[in-house]
Amino acid sequence: MYRNDKVIRRYSEPFKLKILDEITTGKLNKNQLGKLYGIAPTTINEWIRKYNRKDLMNTRVKVETKDPFIFCSYHYDEFPGGNENMEPNTSLEGRSIGQDFASKDGWNMYHGANVPGFPAHPHCGFETVSVVTKGMVDHSDSLGGKGRFGNGDVQWLTSGKGVQHAEMFPLLNRDKNPFEIFQLWLNLPKKSKKVNPYYKMLWSEDIPKIISKDENGNQLEIDLIAGELNGQKALLPNPDSWAADSKNDVQIWTIKLNPNAKFSIKGIDENITRTLYFYQGNEIDIDETKVAEKKLIHLDATEDVHIENSSEIAYLFFLQGKPINEPVVQHGPFVANSQEEIQEAMQEYRRTQFGGWPYKTNEPVHDKNSGRFAKLVNGEEVIK
Repeated sequence: MYRNDKVIRRYSEPFKLKILDEITTGKLNKNQLGKLYGIAPTTINEWIRKYNRKDLMNTRVKVETKDPFIFCSYHYDEFPGGNENMEPNTSLEGRSIGQDFASKDGWNMYHGANVPGFPAHPHCGFETVSVVTKGMVDHSDSLGGKGRFGNGDVQWLTSGKGVQHAEMFPLLNRDKNPFEIFQLWLNLPKKSKKVNPYYKMLWSEDIPKIISKDENGNQLEIDLIAGELNGQKALLPNPDSWAADSKNDVQIWTIKLNPNAKFSIKGIDENITRTLYFYQGNEIDIDETKVAEKKLIHLDATEDVHIENSSEIAYLFFLQGKPINEPVVQHGPFVANSQEEIQEAMQEYRRTQFGGWPYKTNEPVHDKNSGRFAKLVNGEEVIK
């Protein structure tokens, strides 16, 4: 139990800063410190915002996944305002430009030199699913595809036999640009590793949103990015995706639990893998086990799982799928079934550049006044 902060004397400024510094050391997280000193985690969150402790706002997490998923990363950045070129309107001094992952001031340039993001790079043999919950991404690829998406949109890219693309994060607002993204790699089976590259958009307004209440009236929301739940089906994935066959039971959800909300995931098949990442909130209870935020849980797919939230809104990311059960050989952004196939893919990239790069820069961004749009590989254009 936390003491009621309203009935005790005010905390001194040095004490507040001491608590925040202790979180920075990593010895105890804010929930553990809150219990140690009898301070509600919501109060600590207020101090983080009050003192603009951007080092405690930023998060970069590699989420350990299981077959059929290869990799997942979670990024949260408190980007500053942008200038006319959508670049940070503050000094980049002290950053390792081209390899900036140090979270200085609560944000990163990543591999970008002028605009944050990931300039032109190849992919081969798998799919990327980019779930952008805050901010915008400018996509450009070697086949002429491009687009701008974000604030709940999802991009699904099948790299197949090979494609180059860039993912830049334009800073469109002059004051601040909070940014949050999950970048998920979903493997392709051997039969699909050489298909033609293809990408599509799952626009936020089209993604099924399941809203319900538990027995106590507490609300929960699920964005159904892939799969089926409660009789609702997600938008169709790319045609060559492992997720395109319903027998593979691929599910990708984002989950929002209101305070004290309860939610259950039913057990199914022992041949299914399940992963749950609790990325924002105070604390949740999973089958009577307390779990703090920024924790990853591998679930037993044969058992029902019961989740109960605590005092703050909680956000979770859920992955599920039938394993492909084929050898996985990875060399950076190249994925194959054997070392020989990796060498072949790399030789093909050196020879063709996967279609070449049609842009003047390796980190292209689109017109600042453009809204959300997509120009697909087949020439189709969508403006939202």
